[in-house]
Amino acid sequence: MSDATPSQENPVCLIIGASHAGAQLATSVRKEGWTGQIIVLGDEEAMPYHRPPLSKALLVGDKAADEIDIMKAKVYEKADVTFKLGVRVEAIDRANKSVTLVNGDSMAYDKLAICTGARVRYLDIPGGKLKGVHYIRTLADALALKAEAKEGNKAVIVGGGYIGLETAASLRKLGMEVTVLEMMGRVLERVTAPEMSEYYAKLHTGHGVKIITEAQALELQGGDRVEKVICNNDLTLEADMVIIGIGVIPNTELAEQAGLTVSNGIEVNEFAQTDDPDIVAAGDVTFHPNSILGFSLRLESVPNAMEQAKTAAATICGNEKVYSALPWFWSDQYDVKLQIAGFNMGYDNVILRGNPDDNKFVGWYMKGDTILAADCVNSSKEFMTAKKLVAQKVSATAEQLSDVDFDLKSLLS
Repeated sequence: MSDATPSQENPVCLIIGASHAGAQLATSVRKEGWTGQIIVLGDEEAMPYHRPPLSKALLVGDKAADEIDIMKAKVYEKADVTFKLGVRVEAIDRANKSVTLVNGDSMAYDKLAICTGARVRYLDIPGGKLKGVHYIRTLADALALKAEAKEGNKAVIVGGGYIGLETAASLRKLGMEVTVLEMMGRVLERVTAPEMSEYYAKLHTGHGVKIITEAQALELQGGDRVEKVICNNDLTLEADMVIIGIGVIPNTELAEQAGLTVSNGIEVNEFAQTDDPDIVAAGDVTFHPNSILGFSLRLESVPNAMEQAKTAAATICGNEKVYSALPWFWSDQYDVKLQIAGFNMGYDNVILRGNPDDNKFVGWYMKGDTILAADCVNSSKEFMTAKKLVAQKVSATAEQLSDVDFDLKSLLS
């Protein structure tokens, strides 16, 4: 059967994924002039929600599940968007311009958007499926973790990246004993400079978190539930729960099966187009060019998902709108807000503005005298200027960037 049959009078824009990108694309495509049906297919039962609060505000109880929706229901109603939730797409048939659902139903489309995001990378070790072992990617994941988080209990977090550290901060707020295992030599080693790693290690240990680097979980032991984490270095840790945060994998399988070009994500051009002129893609799942950075990349970022979705919506409606936004990210841990402007790949020097001991400073990533990126800790004003400095590829001296009294805006053209 087919739930939506396109026609010249009532064409169908089908969006796979009720994600940040999917929600934004659904409303934006209407604003761009789409007059036909807009249907969003989501494999979760929930309406599109913000993912960042899952490890923070939702976990500690500052926000409830119904308070993290990306948009209010009336916004979708005004745009006349139809949601079909709890359904999973099994295949895309490009020749017949239709998708097949797991339940056997098919749905036809005129334009298709793939916004399938990413899924957690599972840790394949003995005991990995014991009760009490958690991942955080979906609302259901976060609610399950929240239900088991009890004051005084022991939590072991595998992975010292942002998701692991954010979760550590939340569980400490809930009164749990927290140990973070990081297999590299320092936390955040893949994404930040040693100076930032040192700051965050001090921040967490100051809040009572135990951090063990060069540590790898080899086995989880217990009866019905996890009780112990067996590590390298002859280390055994007691655990009432284990949270694993070792990265994500883009959901590219549908695109691959459909014959679209896939590398580190679904390859799209600056207009969010795939190889197929009737299929766009947006969000964490895409590998896309960035003219500001000068190379292609895949970004796990809410701002990227939202902005690229706007470009994809314009493309669907025949309106050319190049996507070339500066990547930016954020992370909230305890009372510290980190805002990141740019992408620090290839830096050869780091310049600090301010003192990390004051919990307010900026780390400038430099290549020669050019500003590549900036990590802004409790420095929102500097962050706004940093985005412009990075986008304009501004050159500056170490003396200028390190001087807290120097007017950064004077560097802008």
